[in-house]
Amino acid sequence: MVTQIPSIQIFVGVPEELSGISLRRGKTSGKRSAVLIFDKLESLKHFLSFRQRSHNAVHFLDEEGDLFIEPAGVRFLYGGPEGEDLRRVECKIELDQDEHWDRLMRFLNRYAEANDMAYSPTGAEPA
Repeated sequence: MVTQIPSIQIFVGVPEELSGISLRRGKTSGKRSAVLIFDKLESLKHFLSFRQRSHNAVHFLDEEGDLFIEPAGVRFLYGGPEGEDLRRVECKIELDQDEHWDRLMRFLNRYAEANDMAYSPTGAEPA
């Protein structure tokens, strides 16, 4: 059996490199969300040229199959001397159902393992 390497894609066939993630839960609503952090996006090159098809969702691909989640919001953060340099992109995903959250967490664990990422609680310095 061939194991699928976990991949995150915004445009078909264009894997993105996740720089970090923040898992959150609303204090009053209990709604769970994940903020995916990308220091750069390969998709921007394709967005400008329209060479690839977009999902209008983030595509998570691993050994369990495809998972498409439409973002609740996307923030582009700029900096540099002129304020025009893309510093990072934050993509917020919200999930209400436990089984959907569990599936996303399984994917994120596989992705982290495949890319030598580690968990650190809020306020902790990464190892």
